Amino acid sequence: MVDSLQFTKFQSAGNDFILIDARKTEMRKKVLSMNRSEIAKICDRRFGVGADGFILLLSHPDYDFEMRNYNSDGGECSMCGNGARALVRFAHQVGIVKDQYRFIAIDGEHEAKFDGKEIQVKMRNVEPGIPTPMGITFDTGSPHLVCKVNGLMEYPVVIEGRKLRNSSLFMPSGINVNFIEEVAGQLFIRTYERGVEDETLSCGTGVIAAALAFSKHSNISIQARGGMLRVNFEKDGNGFKSIWLTGPAEKTFEGIL
Repeated sequence: MVDSLQFTKFQSAGNDFILIDARKTEMRKKVLSMNRSEIAKICDRRFGVGADGFILLLSHPDYDFEMRNYNSDGGECSMCGNGARALVRFAHQVGIVKDQYRFIAIDGEHEAKFDGKEIQVKMRNVEPGIPTPMGITFDTGSPHLVCKVNGLMEYPVVIEGRKLRNSSLFMPSGINVNFIEEVAGQLFIRTYERGVEDETLSCGTGVIAAALAFSKHSNISIQARGGMLRVNFEKDGNGFKSIWLTGPAEKTFEGIL
């Protein structure tokens, strides 16, 4: 374990992250040398700080910054939309002050906007969804299954989500599982996230998958347990493009491990 580590905690619609400013060479070496169990211990809600994810702000010669993100189990993960929004807000806080950003993440280049309140992140283009017996799948930077259900608020998300996440159809990597329901014209979502292996209060790439699965509208607000997120997109014959995820991200506290 590293001897000491300054961190900041952010939440994006209830999805919470430990953020580290690792732009300086010494800090970059320190955090990139951490192993999976060390990161998992920091993310543990009983024996560490507690978070859904662990995210590094890294310098990059061609972009405003680089995003490197890990699940709470310590494994490096695929793209995280809520984490990206939190990182943009964090970058602004630590001195990368802009209205518009370009950054690089595991799935490629992204754009972002910050108006002082909400953060918008432009996501990668997405191919048409693939129907399965369980629901429809999308790769929105992370693999997601979207299932329509009734009685979402009482639905056994963890039990059913874990079954689907580990279904042989999606092995060996597994899949994130989103359960959605429309009530009085409003779309609601609950998500089981792989890597966290539990329900999270929201999931940005999951909200995008739900919006695309429900693509009657190109501008849609989706209510997660942790807050409201908006998705804008354009639909064409090749799938979906110009996908923007919008919502809040707030600092909750900071400290030194």
